[in-house]
Amino acid sequence: MSILGWIVLGIIAGWIGSNIVDNGGKGPMLDMVLGIVGALVGGAIFSALGAVPVTGFNLYSLFVAVVGSVVVLVAYHALLGRRRL
Repeated sequence: MSILGWIVLGIIAGWIGSNIVDNGGKGPMLDMVLGIVGALVGGAIFSALGAVPVTGFNLYSLFVAVVGSVVVLVAYHALLGRRRL
């Protein structure tokens, strides 16, 4: 999959993941970055478990990326904590 495909998949996964985890998002740029990182993390997790990682631009790859995005967002919140104003 091309770099542009990874970025688009990561953006979509970041948006879905942020809606699952905190329903508010951290802003479009941070959601995109965490989504792209999440896509990579999801691929690594599924690879480590013996499943097929991201295979292209399809629903299975989106699922893998969303799982990774949720993991990254939960870790982000755990490390930085939720700051309330």
